Amino acid sequence: MRVLFVCSKNKWRSPTAESIFSEEPGIDCMSAGLNHDSDNPLTAELVDWAEIIFVMETGQKTKLQARYKEQLAGARVVCLGIPDKYPFMDPALIKLLRTKVTPYLRPNHSG
Repeated sequence: MRVLFVCSKNKWRSPTAESIFSEEPGIDCMSAGLNHDSDNPLTAELVDWAEIIFVMETGQKTKLQARYKEQLAGARVVCLGIPDKYPFMDPALIKLLRTKVTPYLRPNHSG
């Protein structure tokens, strides 16, 4: 399964998610940011690549859908509702990500 994690600047939340879920068997992960000054800016190619896209906040889902409407035609987009208050690899962030993301990575999850 190809999984893309998206946040604003790709500094804390999405790189943490990529780091912890890239160790899962059968999961190919990447992360990107919606802002132009992101460490790894989101591209149409990344959106095309992903089978499921996790965004951290509702506003990010709205931006993603506005910018990449064509590429999102067959993709699943899930908003995790995780605010931008956790540093990279924060134990509380890792726990939140595992709790919210893991069910979607199981086979036949309908979301």
